[in-house]
Amino acid sequence: MIRLLSVACAAALFALVAPAFAADILVKNDKSEPESLSAAPDGTLIVGSASTPFVYKVKPGAMSADVFIDASAEGPGTFFFGQLVDGDTVWSCMLTPVQGVTPVARHSALIGTDLKTGKRTLRWNLPGDNSTCNDFSVGPDKALYISDTANARIYRLAPGAQSAELWLEHRNITGIDGITFLNGVLYYNSVFFNNLYRVPVDTNGKPGTPVQIWMDAPVKGPDGMRAANGKLLVAENGAGKVDALTINADNTAHVVVLKDGLKVPTAVEPAGDTIWIGERGAGKANSIPMPK
Repeated sequence: MIRLLSVACAAALFALVAPAFAADILVKNDKSEPESLSAAPDGTLIVGSASTPFVYKVKPGAMSADVFIDASAEGPGTFFFGQLVDGDTVWSCMLTPVQGVTPVARHSALIGTDLKTGKRTLRWNLPGDNSTCNDFSVGPDKALYISDTANARIYRLAPGAQSAELWLEHRNITGIDGITFLNGVLYYNSVFFNNLYRVPVDTNGKPGTPVQIWMDAPVKGPDGMRAANGKLLVAENGAGKVDALTINADNTAHVVVLKDGLKVPTAVEPAGDTIWIGERGAGKANSIPMPK
């Protein structure tokens, strides 16, 4: 269950056309670890938990939440990373630990769920004995691009396909986490190396060697990333910050801190005049005004 901390906040929580406001949502409890979240156009909020086998759904104006996805039958320790609302589909990264294996290994799967009915529409298991489906973004070609942190890979799920294909594998993708498109260009960050990259694509649509973007301020533990108002929004889980990055033509980026003092922020989600933040260390989803 998701408990709203304020009745007044609840009344305005999903009025995305209204002026930005501050709101906190405690996701089940302070140990629920909301790793990723996504907002539907009508204000429905989808929240995944990195400590439980559930994805939660809060309807606009609701005072409580329903379990949207229950993966408790998948195996002990199952949890969720990335969440993305794409039209009538919710994409989710589901991870299940491999029992009795040291070091820790996980099987992961891309799950597609109908936003309205909750019915499963797709399941695709990432290749390999150890994978980490982490985040995704929809490209200009309407395909879904998926990050695999454990294997330094990006997969591409074509529209209407039931399985994804390897799009890019490269040592510069080591530690890939957040992934998003800005002005038709794919960007991703590495939570291992504290770096940001863009992926060049040739005229045939073939990806090239990722290019590092030099940032004019340190970004520690870059995690969830989305694009809005011509900027990249990045959660710094190692510094408790959310940043806005302006990308320049010379492969540099200007970093502006939008919010600090957070406990392990791992997700950012633009929604109208609001940016939702997944604050894993506090078990919260909270919001700040969208920068102009």
